[in-house]
Amino acid sequence: MSMRIGHGWDSHAFKAGVPLKIGGLAIDHPEGLAGHSDGDVLLHAITDALLGAVSAGDIGSFFPPGDPRWKDADSAIFLNLALEEIQNAGYRIVNIDTTLVLAAPKIGPISAELREHLADLLGVEPNAVGVKAKTPEGLNVDHVAQAHAVVLLEQVEDPTELKSMTAVIESQRQLEDVVKDLVSQVHGTPERKITIFDTEDIT
Repeated sequence: MSMRIGHGWDSHAFKAGVPLKIGGLAIDHPEGLAGHSDGDVLLHAITDALLGAVSAGDIGSFFPPGDPRWKDADSAIFLNLALEEIQNAGYRIVNIDTTLVLAAPKIGPISAELREHLADLLGVEPNAVGVKAKTPEGLNVDHVAQAHAVVLLEQVEDPTELKSMTAVIESQRQLEDVVKDLVSQVHGTPERKITIFDTEDIT
C-alpha cells in the first residue's frame, strides 16, 4: 500500500484586539494572531502538511495573497479544501502530529479538547492526533506563535472506504460551495483559468 508523508509549518505574530484561534478553538487571551484570515497557525500548518503530502501545492496556491474573500476567513475552509484534495488523490489520514511553539497561552490545559476538536475536523479518532507545545526559549520570538505539523497518509484501494472523509467534508455545509469552486479551478475547467500567484504566506 502506498504511503505519503507531508510536513507543514506556519507562524504568526500576536496582535492586540484580535480574537485568538488555535486549532479551530477560540481561546481566551489578551491578543490574537495577525493574519489575512483568522490567523489560525495550527490549522494552517496542518493544511499545508496535507496538501504537501499529495503534491497539491500550499495554502497560497489556493487562497491568493490579499484576496478579499479570505479576509478574516475561518481557517476550517482551508483545511476542508486540503481534505478534498487528499480524497481526490485517493488517500486518507493515518495519523497527524503537531507541535506549537509559543510563550503563551499555555496549551497543556486545553490539549485534550484541542486534540478532540482537531480529530473531529479531520474525521479521525483522537488517538490519531498529536498536539505538543514548547516554549521558544532563547529564540527571542516570544511575541510569535509557530506551528509544525507532520501527517501520514495511506492510499485507499477501496473507494467506499473514503465515505467517512466525505461525511466530514459534507458536514461543513457552509464551506461546500467554496471548496467545490476552488477544486474546479485548480483541476481545470475549459472555460476558466487559474492565475499563478506568489505563494507568500497570507493566511
